[in-house]
Amino acid sequence: MTFKLGQYIGPDFSQDIFKNAPEAELKAAPKDMTAPEGFHATSIYPEYFKVGNKWILPEDSRMDCVAIYEEGKIYIREFRNIKKGDMIFLGRTEKCEDGIYVNENSFLFHDQDEDERTTFSFRQGRSRETAFSHDYSSLYELLKYEKQYGHITWVLGPACAFDAEARDAFSKLIERGYVHSLLAGNALATHDLEAGYLETALGQNIRNQKPHFNGHYNHIDTINKVNLYGSIPEFIKRENIADGIMYSCVKNDVPFVLNGSIRDDGPLPEVYEHTYIGQDAIRSHIRKTTTVIGMATVLHTIAAGNMTPSYRVLEDGTVRPVYFYAVDTSEFAVNKLSDRGSLSAKGIVTNVQDFVCNLAKNLK
Repeated sequence: MTFKLGQYIGPDFSQDIFKNAPEAELKAAPKDMTAPEGFHATSIYPEYFKVGNKWILPEDSRMDCVAIYEEGKIYIREFRNIKKGDMIFLGRTEKCEDGIYVNENSFLFHDQDEDERTTFSFRQGRSRETAFSHDYSSLYELLKYEKQYGHITWVLGPACAFDAEARDAFSKLIERGYVHSLLAGNALATHDLEAGYLETALGQNIRNQKPHFNGHYNHIDTINKVNLYGSIPEFIKRENIADGIMYSCVKNDVPFVLNGSIRDDGPLPEVYEHTYIGQDAIRSHIRKTTTVIGMATVLHTIAAGNMTPSYRVLEDGTVRPVYFYAVDTSEFAVNKLSDRGSLSAKGIVTNVQDFVCNLAKNLK
């Protein structure tokens, strides 16, 4: 299989619908963190705004934000980042009625079949019964391409660190250059470091699943020791940790973002305890990302999904697709992402240990 990026299908602005469309309306924000009445909220799709008789595509987007016109460019910003006086686009329509065009059918993928347009067919959902062999084959080729030309961001839940083979497999993916940034919570890093430190995850041996005596102390002992040293890299150095996901990230200079939650123990020193500072840290990586893979974490994957548009504008002006995969044993988990607006995400229903081991085996 030869991988080809999805081809962008841009609007034909010579059509009457675009030529006859009104200019998009702008109105100043009445105060900080507040958009004017009738503001336009963005989606995951490429959206064009008619300004000065030109249709402008924002270079960086995310859903549920506002579009702000500033010095001839359009910036997509969260409501919390609105400043009084910002010129914000108005309009609740999507087909040029308000000078705004949402290009939802914007990519043609080389493996799409004309038969996909049929009105009825069986097994179109993503479930335990779905045949995922083709998804794996496509993903192998995508990741080979992205290793060289793109930016691959992984979103990991703690289950990814519970199994020795899975930890080793993901470490190989990092070593081989298939991980460009890692997003997770306190738990993933804690249990991965616990595994390297005490060979357990939540007190259970990561190889034979036997519980350790007083094993319920192991993860908080690990957090405590990391806090003693002041950082994850210093803990790895001082305790001679020689394997695992966090070890491989530190060794290979792969950036990671750890975000806290109300239920966290500790947390580890690198964990962002302020929600919006953590959100900004996530988005700093998502802005560069061309493929996202979320594994065994519903909330973190949805969070990343809500920041991930369906497209990326490259430095040369080329518009390319952003690929998004959600991997979980629960059909509910992989389908919930699309329910929350990430309509281009593809779900794979499987055990994450099997998934990551398959990837490591086939991505030498």
